[in-house]
Amino acid sequence: MKFIFADSLDHVDPGYDFLRDRYSEGRTPYWDDAYPHEIMGYAPYKGMLVSRGIVGGVAVGGKYTEAQAMRFRRVGAREFLRLDKPQFEHLPIFGDCGAFTYHKEDKPPYTPEDTAEFYDDARFTHGCSVDHIIFDFDEGLKGLDGGTEEARRRFEITLENASAFRTATAHMSARFTPMGVIQGWSPGSMAEGARRLVAMGYDYLALGGTVPLKASQIKSCLAAIRDIIPASTRIHILGFAKADEIDTFGSFNITSFDTTSPLIRAFKDAKANYYLPNKGGKLDYYTAIRVPQALENPKLMRLAKRGALHQETLVEMEKNALAALRAYDRGEARLDETLDTVIAYSAPAV
Repeated sequence: MKFIFADSLDHVDPGYDFLRDRYSEGRTPYWDDAYPHEIMGYAPYKGMLVSRGIVGGVAVGGKYTEAQAMRFRRVGAREFLRLDKPQFEHLPIFGDCGAFTYHKEDKPPYTPEDTAEFYDDARFTHGCSVDHIIFDFDEGLKGLDGGTEEARRRFEITLENASAFRTATAHMSARFTPMGVIQGWSPGSMAEGARRLVAMGYDYLALGGTVPLKASQIKSCLAAIRDIIPASTRIHILGFAKADEIDTFGSFNITSFDTTSPLIRAFKDAKANYYLPNKGGKLDYYTAIRVPQALENPKLMRLAKRGALHQETLVEMEKNALAALRAYDRGEARLDETLDTVIAYSAPAV
């Protein structure tokens, strides 16, 4: 099962000055920044995914600047993501439409034809058909039972687009692998969608709409899909945020999945920021030590405005917390006193 990193311009300033807490002098964002595989010296993933909705364009405003979006298409995804070095050239680059960015629209803002051109221009290795996300889900329904009128409409839009996308990419098959996206409101409807996609000629399917689902619900969908499609058909899970249960999905013969969950969890989760596999095949979680900025942290600023804490006190506590951590790093402070100093300061901000 390949982990495909879903990128959203996730690069950092390698020259960041942590002592003064500021970017490196004269930094130009993106050009002077580094992606994870550059910082670490190796790729901690088996490929990358870029959503068309993130890149943006005329139809949908994305996260890229206009200049970045133009360069992305001009030089291609591999050069833009700096995966053009010899040690990274084997890594696949997946593309999808980023259906969540237009989920409120009546229909997707992209056509199968211009999406095929987008993937081809940027030289992706894999490209997903244009889907329309379905949020309804009822695990108890059988076959194509149930489903609201809107869910069924989006189901048909997704399949019609997949059929047109297959036609549009017929002459591009040697350049990238087209992937048919599955949407549905139940395990049965997703299985039927998968069956139709295979009948269109797809041999690599992408299961969409999984982000709000529980792990058990995703498994029900995968079981229904696997029962109806050839064993040789590859499956990718889009936006798979259940990394802590990844060991329980082995029986479904998943080829790949993409997620940003580990990255987001690293800096947003209150406790489970980092994890490592243990001897039992499960994951052990670890909590990051955080030292919030005294004059910029929203919760600390609210406390200061209410008079619960003085800003001068916060600045001094921040200074003491950083000094304690650096002293511990030099072997000049005990662990317990270091943690006491840090927690005393950071606890109000959590």
